[in-house]
Amino acid sequence: MTSVHTDPHVAAIRPVTPRTPQGCEECLRLGTPWVHLRLCLTCGHVGCCDSSPMRHARSHAGGAGHPIVQSIEPGENWRWCYVHQNFV
Repeated sequence: MTSVHTDPHVAAIRPVTPRTPQGCEECLRLGTPWVHLRLCLTCGHVGCCDSSPMRHARSHAGGAGHPIVQSIEPGENWRWCYVHQNFV
């Protein structure tokens, strides 16, 4: 298990502002629903979680090579590395 101190992808984290704070960028464009939102900590992309039908946050992480997201749900304060499948 990789920890926050050893996960090399933590270096990809940048100060970001959510590009679409009102919801998942792709779902808003496509008119599709989402369950929870994740913020890419490299570029500010807002995507929907793996419980959402379209899983745009995971798709963005793989396609853009931006591995770390943070939940932007109220009351949640965690980050996830898609590459290592671990909290960071």
